[in-house]
Amino acid sequence: MYGTLKKIFAFAGSKKGLLKKSLLFAFLSGLFSAMQFAALFVVIGALVSDNRDGKFIWISLGIMAVSLIGHIITLYFSTMEQTETGYCMVVEKRIHIGDRLRYIPMGYFNKNSIGNITAIVTTTLGDVENSAARVLVSVLGGFFNSVALVIVLLIFDWRIGLMAAAGVLIYLAAAELALRKSVTLSGVRQHTQESLVESVLEYIQGMGIVKAFGLEQDSTQSIGSAIHASCRDNLKLTKASVPYDAIKQAVVRVFSVLLLLSSVWFWLDGSLPLAYGPILVIASFMVFNDLENAGNMASLLQMLAASMDTANSIDDTPVMDEKGTDITPKSSEIVFDKVDFSYADRKILDQVSFTIPEKTTTAIIGPSGAGKTTMCNLIARFWDVNAGKITIGGTDVRDFKLDGLMKNISMVFQSVYLFADTIENNIKFGCPDATHEQVVEAAKKACCHDFISALPEGYDTVIGEGGGTLSGGEKQRISIARAMLKNAPIIILDEATSSVDPENEDELQRAIEALTHDKTIIMIAHRLKTVRSADQILVLNNAHIVQSGTHAELIQQKGLYADFVTARQEAIGWKLVQ
Repeated sequence: MYGTLKKIFAFAGSKKGLLKKSLLFAFLSGLFSAMQFAALFVVIGALVSDNRDGKFIWISLGIMAVSLIGHIITLYFSTMEQTETGYCMVVEKRIHIGDRLRYIPMGYFNKNSIGNITAIVTTTLGDVENSAARVLVSVLGGFFNSVALVIVLLIFDWRIGLMAAAGVLIYLAAAELALRKSVTLSGVRQHTQESLVESVLEYIQGMGIVKAFGLEQDSTQSIGSAIHASCRDNLKLTKASVPYDAIKQAVVRVFSVLLLLSSVWFWLDGSLPLAYGPILVIASFMVFNDLENAGNMASLLQMLAASMDTANSIDDTPVMDEKGTDITPKSSEIVFDKVDFSYADRKILDQVSFTIPEKTTTAIIGPSGAGKTTMCNLIARFWDVNAGKITIGGTDVRDFKLDGLMKNISMVFQSVYLFADTIENNIKFGCPDATHEQVVEAAKKACCHDFISALPEGYDTVIGEGGGTLSGGEKQRISIARAMLKNAPIIILDEATSSVDPENEDELQRAIEALTHDKTIIMIAHRLKTVRSADQILVLNNAHIVQSGTHAELIQQKGLYADFVTARQEAIGWKLVQ
């Protein structure tokens, strides 16, 4: 139990002070509650001595008033502090996770699905947020209060006090055994909860595919299995604690009866003053109340520990920005120097070397899955190379801070993601200080001003998560406008015009040419019109650059590029006949 309590304090981070204040107020609250015995002792003492002086009534009422008011005030502050601790420490953790994910290699996201990460920042941290501080204060506060009552009993009669102390120790031993039993099951339960969140997200996100293939029944069975697994593991955890809960209940009841009978027996044999007898009888019903409540809350400690371990697991993943510095590159020239890169056992790049001169356009072509997008992502350091190096302006990209590196690069992805925000804020994402006029200018160049203006709220229109309320072409044009506004010296275009309507393609192509003026451009494209105007064409196949040169040079050679051009020309000449 000590290890778990220590873990909660460590998890609290900068909010440890609030947590300690909450515990202090909880302890004071217990002391104020214990003052009731003093009031009771005054009344019983007056009754036993047949003292009819009214001052004893007022003394007793005064003590009770101080006890009640003090208890209410300290309980209020304790509750406020623990509530603020719970929310604030989880806020810090969520921000910490968000910041860390920015610097974690993209390979992490291949092994850890979006459902797993979502479960951590929602369900897992939600458990900590709602329970950690409250459970800690309840457990320690209940223990402090019970110890305070044991001390009171020792003052009145050492025999009764020692008996109560023995009951407290046996109860704590049973609680510790219950916690140890739940260690393994809590981890299993935590994993099952994450799998459930992942299944729900997959079910919702894939609903279109499910309906298209008529697999509603199979999909429902899949999520149903995850729900049943969650139910099963939660029941296992609960059932594992039942025997120990029974032991704790037995300890409380047995020792309460022993205290009661012993108090009466000692009073009857004359070894206990008459005034002490009723107080100890009442105490026998109260001494274990707070401890019992603490024991019930302690059953949540191991689940909280498992949740905190899961949230902390992201810290075990190495980040890529630990030694980076703020560097302004001398130029935007990009050099691959004997670069190796693999996904697990699959070789993607093998001793690849080439140079992209500053302010030139380089097109990368190759079969699907050849590694074209990976090559571009290595420039932006979404992954680190396995061997060799990539430099920008003569500086290894691993020597940059990631934020500083990305200031030099604008990227337009084939798969565009837009945020659930206004269109204007989505365009300003890479340049948050841009004016509305600059946003409109970029939108016009990207051929999206007209359809944005036609929307009910124009640039203030809030689009759905992922841009779900827009067509593929509209999303891609907004993404291009975003890259234009950022105005970085290096621009990476990954099939940037793949979803653009044919009637807008020529205009957008001219806009891209204007965007790329005096910039270093790397483009992945399958359209001949886009490729043939490049200053340099790299043909990637089987982890190697198999051809490089201009369109005029490569078209004269037998090889993959000539085959590519021939296939595109034949495709353009296709006609539908009746």
